[in-house]
Amino acid sequence: MDFGIFMEFGSREGLDQSNAFREGFKMVDAAEERGLDGVWLAELHFNPARSVLSAPIVVASSIASRTKRLRVGMAVQVLPLNNPLRIAEEAATVDHISEGRFDFGIGRSGFARSYDIYGIPYSESRPRFREALDIILEAWKGEPFSYHGTYYNVENATVSPKPYQMPHPPIRIAATTSETFPRIGRMGYPVFVGLRGMDVPELRSNLKEYRKAWNESGHPGNGDVALRIPVYAGETENGALEEPRESITAYFSRMGSLYLESAGQAGAEAAELRQGRAERLATLTYQQVLESKVAFGTAEGLVDRFAQLKEELGLNAVVAELNPGGLIPQDQSLRTLRILTQHVMPAFK
Repeated sequence: MDFGIFMEFGSREGLDQSNAFREGFKMVDAAEERGLDGVWLAELHFNPARSVLSAPIVVASSIASRTKRLRVGMAVQVLPLNNPLRIAEEAATVDHISEGRFDFGIGRSGFARSYDIYGIPYSESRPRFREALDIILEAWKGEPFSYHGTYYNVENATVSPKPYQMPHPPIRIAATTSETFPRIGRMGYPVFVGLRGMDVPELRSNLKEYRKAWNESGHPGNGDVALRIPVYAGETENGALEEPRESITAYFSRMGSLYLESAGQAGAEAAELRQGRAERLATLTYQQVLESKVAFGTAEGLVDRFAQLKEELGLNAVVAELNPGGLIPQDQSLRTLRILTQHVMPAFK
């Protein structure tokens, strides 16, 4: 099972933007040194209190240049917010700079605010995503092509460079709603999943549908699942559970507010889903967080927790969020990384 970390290059009170980048790169350097498999970069716009990572493909290029073996991935590139030809060019460029250590995680985002500011209707996000992916895959062939869709038109374009990895970097698609899982399974792509809007039984059911669609479509294997999950490692069991309490509570409170804020912007079905998720997060107790949303513990406890999740969900990879609430000091996040790489990862290799 692969292990990576999810990075937002987070902002917090008392940390200026320059130091947010410095802290992020310090974590990257530690991940490279300690043998982590990869880092995955968020894409976050217009939220300076939370993150400086609005241009993750630029940061991915920097990471590729400063590392030798660490894989760098997008988690995720929001395809409808940019021109797909430009995305194809930039992603292929990073693939070359990294000499094939780039992973192309993609999605359309679960929240509408960035779309509103960019002037793109969120109701168009799904068909825009499909068209953008079609264009990117054609562009990566390195041959002249044209494309005429509802939202994008391309006339006789030849994109350079072609990707370093052939036929292209590994693609992984984020899934957050039940109808998305079988769609990705039919397409035959690895999937990104999380627990912030779902609990384990719901996710297990959705992954069953993903694998069913995968197998019915004749794809080899049984799919590929990467779970993004908050992780905290402590020296003692009590410390592991209590030290991140304030930060993770703030995180799920923020997520509940975001679901509520976006509930009226995404169509009736999605609005009902988001309203329900907001209500569940609002009543979530800390014990429920520990049982169903996170992996907190000592090294031994984390080995047990990941073994349980691997068995229950059929995981191929874990992408650890080391500080999703933004309130954990970096030295404690670096300790989690150390324990994860030295004492947890070897049990799954």
